[in-house]
Amino acid sequence: MTSVLHSEIWKRIRQIEIKSARLVDQMLSGQYASVFKGVGLEFEEVRPYQEGDDERHIDWNVTARTGQVHIKRFIEERELSLFLLVDVSPSVYFGSRQRLKMDLAIEMAAIMAFSALRNNDRVGLLTFDDQVRQVIPPRKGRRHALRVIRELLVSLEQSHDEPRVTRLDKALDYVSHILHRRGVLFVLSDFLETGSLFPLQVLNSRHDCIAVRLQDPHELSLPDLGWVRLRDPETGQSALWDLGNARVREAYQRQARAREEALSEGFRRMGVDQIVLQTDVDSVWQALLRFYQLHRK
Repeated sequence: MTSVLHSEIWKRIRQIEIKSARLVDQMLSGQYASVFKGVGLEFEEVRPYQEGDDERHIDWNVTARTGQVHIKRFIEERELSLFLLVDVSPSVYFGSRQRLKMDLAIEMAAIMAFSALRNNDRVGLLTFDDQVRQVIPPRKGRRHALRVIRELLVSLEQSHDEPRVTRLDKALDYVSHILHRRGVLFVLSDFLETGSLFPLQVLNSRHDCIAVRLQDPHELSLPDLGWVRLRDPETGQSALWDLGNARVREAYQRQARAREEALSEGFRRMGVDQIVLQTDVDSVWQALLRFYQLHRK
């Protein structure tokens, strides 16, 4: 049974690799590298000054020695560390449309892992719910990128029947202690229960942080279904709701809208970009492409 499960996981990983690599090559080529700059500049050479060169880079020592103006030429130190924080709490197993929220997380993580691979960057992974579940330090190479995807799949395909709350603040605090070099941090979560977002603000002062929000349309508005029993997957509590009552649905929608606005405003104040992924879309690449275009502007 274990070998069958192992075989199925690797088969799915291969399918994800083929699809993600195609998206990176055909749809997102050049976008990743142009948006996420390197960590600094690296000296390459000294050469004679040419019209249009930046005068701030003049090498006065060489200029004085040769009698001809020379400038220092720098190249971008391209190598980055891309770190994926993925929420594996029970609420990400929900989806009322084409996909589950966890499917969005897997596809997004795979696209970013293969984008990093193509640009010779490192990629790492941290999964969390009420605690940090697994940490894979950032490294390079196809084999490592496949390991990141495999471990994420295994984490998300484990049983999620037991209620577990989301402790995003714990995961963020953990990352702040292990990521020393400036990098790019993608936080993939539904952000329904966040606790304090202050650790994200601290991280964003040292890293480029992006909040990837996994969202289902029914989290914003409820359908007219009459009496139904709804269960909170993170607390385990359940209650009867009269969804046939318009006032109940309207009150829920107002609360959801207020939560949305507060969360978006919080990200804006912290300078954290956000990408919203919906379960009613076929692929995440269009939302990612829009983010690249806006981020570059």
